[in-house]
Amino acid sequence: MDLKKLFPVSYKQSLLVSIIVYVVVAIVASLLIGFAGALTGWIPVVGALVGWVLRIAGILVDIYVVGGIVVSVLLTLKVIK
Repeated sequence: MDLKKLFPVSYKQSLLVSIIVYVVVAIVASLLIGFAGALTGWIPVVGALVGWVLRIAGILVDIYVVGGIVVSVLLTLKVIK
């Protein structure tokens, strides 16, 4: 698995800039997921299904953001190259 393709921001930016980018990505994604949930949450069956999918999408975004921050820190500490 090539980390440069999976986390390009970690390799191209400094630690502070990459952490800020990942935090902004997390905030924007959570706002979009919340907005989508608010739009479809009032529909009985579809709202439950969309809510389940949005919850999984939120978890995946969180995993990506934490992974990107970890890779940035490891690159700064020169644990990985």
